Amino acid sequence: MQLDFRSGLPVYRQIFRQVQRQASSGALRPGDQLPTVRELAVLLGVNFNTVARAYRLLDRARLVSAQPGRGTFVAQRLAGSRAPHAVLKALTADFIAQAQHQGFTRAEIAAMVSSGLKTDSRREPRGGQ
Repeated sequence: MQLDFRSGLPVYRQIFRQVQRQASSGALRPGDQLPTVRELAVLLGVNFNTVARAYRLLDRARLVSAQPGRGTFVAQRLAGSRAPHAVLKALTADFIAQAQHQGFTRAEIAAMVSSGLKTDSRREPRGGQ
């Protein structure tokens, strides 16, 4: 796994995307065990909480299955078009949680998302990425 600390993309999102790509390409197969949060944090030279956040997001997207006391495993692939929706749902939940943690209200969050979608309407969606 390679991280680009100058990319502007948060490290936890880079980890999420790389695991997602490896699972979809077959490099990681259903049932494969991921390194522990601590092992990956040490390997990548990042904070434990950064890796934990990426793993939580992967779990919410149902790309991995976290099994307390056993580890984190690549989940069975989701059927067809449900996978991108699960990823979007997990990203959305993470964004909302972070915004609320920063003190923004639901109305402020909704207004910003709406505004952002209008501003970015000239950009085509990139199917699940």
